Amino acid sequence: MNKNLVFTATYNEVDNISNFLDIVLKIPNIDILIVDDNSPDKTGDIIKRYQKNYQNLFLVSRKGKEGLDSAHKIGFNFAKEKKYEKLITIDADLSHDPKIIPLFIDALNEKPFVIGSRYMKGASNDMKLFRYCLSYVGNKVIKLVLNIESDEFTSSFRGFALNKLKNLDINDVKIKGYSFFMGTIYLVNKLGYKIYQIPLQFKDRTEGVSKIPKIEIFRTLRNLFLLKINKL
Repeated sequence: MNKNLVFTATYNEVDNISNFLDIVLKIPNIDILIVDDNSPDKTGDIIKRYQKNYQNLFLVSRKGKEGLDSAHKIGFNFAKEKKYEKLITIDADLSHDPKIIPLFIDALNEKPFVIGSRYMKGASNDMKLFRYCLSYVGNKVIKLVLNIESDEFTSSFRGFALNKLKNLDINDVKIKGYSFFMGTIYLVNKLGYKIYQIPLQFKDRTEGVSKIPKIEIFRTLRNLFLLKINKL
């Protein structure tokens, strides 16, 4: 077993999962865990075919769509139970470049937590204008309200040095849905760890469809308010 675990959650990523795995499986000294929520497009079947040739690829198949937050908790708990030193989480839709996963692994030699940032100096963002504006303003509002030194709160491309984050347990994050990512940053900061950022070259997905519902904007605002009250 390797010391580094790469985790992703999938739901209807049949158009991307093969390209994703072809890239990630070339990275040395890593294991991969995927949680698939019984994708109707048979994403899980493709992953199972890859498993026949790669012993470092693990799959958790769930009975239905049970939520991104719970999937990431499965990844975190798996990493802790198997005593991995480093955990990298990333989307499988290729909006994040999996080729830079080694940069995250190297950064975690010194830093306890890193996040791929779309909004720091040196980053680039290919989002469509409306979505970009919503995301940019949203991250600025989160930074202002929570008073946390980070330009990025909602990207799932993250690295955890589990051998350094002894007291971090993301099961303590009770926020569900996509706001879970904001809640995790809040918890990391609350425990006294600095948020280190790596410039991210974000690409809008070219295959498949986004899973983010429009109502998530309002959920995020509500959850941000609840986090602020908790912090006060």
